[in-house]
Amino acid sequence: MRVPNSVVLPVGTHVDCCWQEEVEEKRHDIMAKIAAMLAERKSNLAHFIDNLEGSEEPEFYVDQWERLKEMESCTLTILNLVAVNCTDHHDIKKLEATILEHVKNEELFPEVVRVLPPIYRQVEAAIVDIAQSEEMADHGMMDLQYLLSKLSQCDHLASLGRELLQDILRYLHRVGLVVWYEEIKHLESTVFLQPTFLITMFKLLVRYRLVQQLESIS
Repeated sequence: MRVPNSVVLPVGTHVDCCWQEEVEEKRHDIMAKIAAMLAERKSNLAHFIDNLEGSEEPEFYVDQWERLKEMESCTLTILNLVAVNCTDHHDIKKLEATILEHVKNEELFPEVVRVLPPIYRQVEAAIVDIAQSEEMADHGMMDLQYLLSKLSQCDHLASLGRELLQDILRYLHRVGLVVWYEEIKHLESTVFLQPTFLITMFKLLVRYRLVQQLESIS
């Protein structure tokens, strides 16, 4: 809701636990709830903006007003919900095909036809090589400056600068090849070359009924 021009594809799982008519009923219910949620959000934002504009000293609330106006301009495109049975390989392939079909839609994603400079592909290939090398630790964490020095050792990337590397890392973060939390101060100098490690770590830390599990230990 805070990202401009977002495209959201709702996915309903556990279809195998429902009757067919139940699936359609739940699909309709979910889409209706999403529509109601968006309408409520739009109404709330308009209400907050009106309150600030109607205050006795609106100049004191300029920053808040600008943030609310920015949020108000964030448009959301909600695609039709896809219902899948996660135990059925055919359904997983169907979901994959649906995602690819939407991603290739130039009306939804105008930038899909943008041609990346060759250096983007070269850096991507070099990062993949580094991530798969034997010297790379299992956690895949690497200091940004050290990564730059490693990449600069490649003849065709000798002139790679930090600013260009950061631009490329933003792109690779968006496509999911690496994870780089540049907006978090304590993590801005760390690049995760193995995103799957983070998933494994989060699975250990964030667990269903964790409190109850801990309380059951004598």
